[in-house]
Amino acid sequence: MSENDGAHTRILIVGGGLVGSSLALALDHASIDCTLAEAVPPRTDAPRSEERNLALARATVNGLAAIGVWPYVQPEAQALRRIVVSRAGDFGSLRLDAGAAGVDALGHIVPARALGAALERALDATRHVQRLRPARLRTLRAGCESAEVEIESAHAVLARRYDLVVGADGSESTVRAALGIGVQHHDYAQTLIVGQVRCARALDGVAYERLGDAGPVALLPLAGDRAGLVLSVASADAEAVMALDDAAYAAYAQQRLGWRAGRLLDAARRQAWPIRRGVAAALVATRAVLIGNAAQTVHPIGAQGFNLGLRDALTLAEMLATGGDPGDAARLAAYAARRAADRDGVLRFTHALATLACMPQPALAPLRTLGLLAAQLVPPLRQRLLRHGMGWRGQPPRAVLESLP
Repeated sequence: MSENDGAHTRILIVGGGLVGSSLALALDHASIDCTLAEAVPPRTDAPRSEERNLALARATVNGLAAIGVWPYVQPEAQALRRIVVSRAGDFGSLRLDAGAAGVDALGHIVPARALGAALERALDATRHVQRLRPARLRTLRAGCESAEVEIESAHAVLARRYDLVVGADGSESTVRAALGIGVQHHDYAQTLIVGQVRCARALDGVAYERLGDAGPVALLPLAGDRAGLVLSVASADAEAVMALDDAAYAAYAQQRLGWRAGRLLDAARRQAWPIRRGVAAALVATRAVLIGNAAQTVHPIGAQGFNLGLRDALTLAEMLATGGDPGDAARLAAYAARRAADRDGVLRFTHALATLACMPQPALAPLRTLGLLAAQLVPPLRQRLLRHGMGWRGQPPRAVLESLP
């Protein structure tokens, strides 16, 4: 739907990123009107360069198909059939295989720019989404009957009332701050560097993750001989690593990753971000709810961030589709309770991997080796890891479900 002056709807979504856009599409598919306030204006040129590649869990692919996005992104998606996890200096490795789960793929790897473009195409075809862009939330005052907001748009400051305000506006959420919800931060003192490399042999649907004292590094299969490279370094070393030329950077990545995936030939351009965790003290408040990075920003190890955020969005849309007052306190409390197991599980998993699995303590090596071997050799544990890795944890939204063996 094209932009308008922000005519009244009952639900306001603040934030038009991957998660906020996904929620708007899910509501549109349920014939629920909403307003999507986006900070970025409409673009008439090519999208900004984006080097990230996203590992979409199988459940996420199902969810994107359910809201009409997957057909747009599928041409650029690479099926993920196996994940190999190892730890530098420790014995053993873990292999998670789609065949062992009785499926053709554990998920797919897609360029972030492709997913963003697919969401934009899907939004253009909506009937129940009113878009404000560029738009910025100025004030939010939530009361028992409604939430009063002021939104600064390109031409005016709009005063509106909504039954529900959804904060999908990222790690530095304006909605979260306006609600007075605290956030617990943890600085991993690491920087994430993302980009692409060319490989001597095609990865053929296999992803490699290598844990080490300096943090994790992952190689994600793309089309042909290209692969997405996700590498974390100590923040103190980030500037020096970013300054390496392409050949030197590929050699550095090779040393960090090892040789299981073969030789890395060269590296393309790359981008860097600091790695920090942020966990909101509450998911809901009066007439408001937080989803995605506004609710929790996790360490990128295991590629859980967008997958978790999409499950937030699809669960919320599912619960709103039952009708009634979208901002009802009991409904919001039920949403928070339903998301607890999935959210807490991902938070624990990513934090443990980023700390215990990457700590340079020799005394931990036997325990890490035992953990890798147990995960590989004990069928119930391996199956649990497979299901969680494919995005089924807690009580997932119906849109991501399928019939599995």
